[in-house]
Amino acid sequence: MKVTHLSLTDFRNYQHAEVEFAAGPNLFVGSNGQGKTNLVESLVYLSTSGSHRTPVDTAMIRQDVGAAVIRCRVESEGRSVLLELQLNRSSANKAMLNRSASKPRELVRYLSTVLFAPEDLALVRGEPAVRRRFLDTVLIQRAPRLAGVLADYDRVLRQRNTLLKSARASGVRGSALSTLDVWDERLVALGSEIIDERSALIADLVDPVRDAYRAVAGGDHGPRLVPLLTVDGAQPDDDDASDVRAEAASGSTRDRFASAIAGLRSRELDRGVTLVGPHRDDVRFELNGLPAKGYASHGESWSFALALRLASAQLLRERSTTGDPVLILDDVFAELDQARRARLAASVQGYEQVLVTAAVFEDVPAALRTHTVRISAGTVVSQGDESQEWAPDEIVPSDVGASDE
Repeated sequence: MKVTHLSLTDFRNYQHAEVEFAAGPNLFVGSNGQGKTNLVESLVYLSTSGSHRTPVDTAMIRQDVGAAVIRCRVESEGRSVLLELQLNRSSANKAMLNRSASKPRELVRYLSTVLFAPEDLALVRGEPAVRRRFLDTVLIQRAPRLAGVLADYDRVLRQRNTLLKSARASGVRGSALSTLDVWDERLVALGSEIIDERSALIADLVDPVRDAYRAVAGGDHGPRLVPLLTVDGAQPDDDDASDVRAEAASGSTRDRFASAIAGLRSRELDRGVTLVGPHRDDVRFELNGLPAKGYASHGESWSFALALRLASAQLLRERSTTGDPVLILDDVFAELDQARRARLAASVQGYEQVLVTAAVFEDVPAALRTHTVRISAGTVVSQGDESQEWAPDEIVPSDVGASDE
């Protein structure tokens, strides 16, 4: 899989941009704050329906305009697909697939990316929600149907929490809570599937993470991933779980979830919130038998986070029917010494397409500079291939596509 052309209109600091991409490595270089990350952010949004930098879509729309357009040509297995997305400031986003109206969430089926960015240090050092989001993003890329399962779980969770708060306020207890039993059943059914899928993903990541860490760091520090499941008693969202090891209890996930939620009902009624389920789970990352969070150095944490992304890319390429994911390395090389730069460059050269951003041209190994695009103040100053595939007046009009409702 590879991106061949990207067109942006009123996205972040780009009034208009047309960018050609080559197979293999593509380097985007320019001083800090010029718009390099904005370019790759647009591709990440198309492939995941979310930004790695902001939860608010309107933040990606250029100031004082009502909409932004991302337009991308993707080639995979000899097939070319045109993806178009309009982000609207005051209405639902709209999309098109090969000029036909589509839904924004459908575009993720046609573009797969794996991004490593400086923000990924939070995977190791941040809160459980960051690690849950990482796992769920990979799950959706492996099986897009799980996006619906996760959305349904969130909806049921909100309904259940609303009922718990209402019961707490009114003092309702006992048989009067029969409605809660209905929501419990649905929560357990959806949540058990998410827990099982995440657990399987964590198991699949173990060996690729070890290999990727060794490739980047030049040594094996015994990286390990340990699930922390609230259905088995872990409380990562309440306490520091760095010294807690949650071992899987006997019985199916559904049975353990149902048992845990029944046992916590009185506490949940007191607090007005659901205390168990995949929305509160975590995964602990270890190096040399110690939690990376709190014990790993900055360099070790950086290498672990990078290994997680490289491992997820490896899993996606192994199971993909459309080719490799597009691998994106955003401002990575500035944080690495010369030896790690060379090892990282060697480990990613086998991918169909690698996108690299850097402030300093010389920070990037020569093997990754074969197609260079220079960016300045939201403008593409120069690029390896100056040909244009589309004319500027072909930008998606403001009424394109179907809302994602």
